[in-house]
Amino acid sequence: MFRRTALLALAALLPSSLAQVSEDFESGWDQTAWPTYAPDCNQGGTVTLDSTKAHSGTNSIRVNGAGGFCGHIFFGTTAVPTGDVYVRVYLQAQTALTSSHVSFITMPDSNQGTDKHLRIGGQSGILMYNRESDDATLPALSPNGIAASEALPTGTWECFEYHLSTNGSIETWLNGDAIAGLTSIKGVTNEYNTQWQSNTEIPSVTGIYFGWESYGGDVNTFWYDDIAVASTRVGCL
Repeated sequence: MFRRTALLALAALLPSSLAQVSEDFESGWDQTAWPTYAPDCNQGGTVTLDSTKAHSGTNSIRVNGAGGFCGHIFFGTTAVPTGDVYVRVYLQAQTALTSSHVSFITMPDSNQGTDKHLRIGGQSGILMYNRESDDATLPALSPNGIAASEALPTGTWECFEYHLSTNGSIETWLNGDAIAGLTSIKGVTNEYNTQWQSNTEIPSVTGIYFGWESYGGDVNTFWYDDIAVASTRVGCL
């Protein structure tokens, strides 16, 4: 609790372009600051405060994701820094990612157009980004691209971090280790990011939401805790 209070106090002293959001849910789930988000439709997914499982303290947010497009449900924040965006979240998945396309983080992206999202999830059993406007993936889902990413472990708390740069670069870390397939640096092309860089659009996200969306029949349960959104990297605890 001291950590969260200190971070919030620091955020209050910083200009809005450097503002930081930090939440460990130990005071409960503030649904005004962290509202649910279900664009288009929601049939079956739920978000609840869970006091049986936590990364730190006693609380986390549990998302029961249903199958099919309308089974999606998220919660999150619109307090996104201006400029570079760094996100750190501890998450736990009940079931392994499969070959099907799913998302567990979604971000409305104004540069993609109305109701379009930058998404983080999985396909082919590995972690990946997906750009809704053209359905591009990072990494490209070739054998080498798949090998350059990572599977998401189940049943344990994982520290997942990513950085969206103002020049369009993306960096991603799992438990502090960079994921090559989920890295796209401006001016540096490789077989993993060629598809992604074919579009020069720079993400401009207006919200960051955590949950579950399945584009087929996959269902899953995710827990989220110790979320930080900042203009500089926070790192794992």
